[in-house]
Amino acid sequence: MSSPGTAELDGLAGWTVDLMERLGGPGAGLAIFLENVFPPLPSEVILPMAGFAARLGQLSVVEAVLWTTLGSVVGAWFIYWLGARLGHDRMRRLVLKVPLIDVEDIDKSAAWFARHGTKGVFFGRMLPFFRSFISVPAGTERMNFAVFTVLTFLGSLIWNSVFVGAGYGLGANWHRVEPYAATFQYIVLSAVAVALGWLVVSRIRRRLRAEAGTEV
Repeated sequence: MSSPGTAELDGLAGWTVDLMERLGGPGAGLAIFLENVFPPLPSEVILPMAGFAARLGQLSVVEAVLWTTLGSVVGAWFIYWLGARLGHDRMRRLVLKVPLIDVEDIDKSAAWFARHGTKGVFFGRMLPFFRSFISVPAGTERMNFAVFTVLTFLGSLIWNSVFVGAGYGLGANWHRVEPYAATFQYIVLSAVAVALGWLVVSRIRRRLRAEAGTEV
């Protein structure tokens, strides 16, 4: 199952594509499991390749979507388990070591997740980078496991269907999905960078005002 984009892959990405070529649907599921556990692996490469494999008749589109979604869910289970093992109190102590983070910030984040965690898990499965990390607070806050599983399955099903479908539709040109996926990633990362920048500036200003008030 070679194509122009395949020759450009190397390292872990190339290994996962080779795994999928050797094992078919289960290989695609395993590759997506690894992508969830190790976020640098590109699902935007693996999923269209699964669609291309379906286009070649190596598996059906339904199999490609279901195997990759199963891999997403099992990967999310693993990260959920890590979060649950870490626990709320230990996570709290770790986060407090981060500069400019206060107890109030942690409490607000926990309160937000308690109110909006279901939406966070569902939509988080369709956002680059957040796809994996959203399982951590779900585990530390002990979200109902069945609810977490259903939300993860549904969110992953949508994300995977889009990219598998794109790979199936584009055929040998499956790699044309990557520039669009990269643009989406840049938008998400830019939004995160702006939010973090605002957080840092606001925390520095607050501390400067507090220090000035203390000196007076």
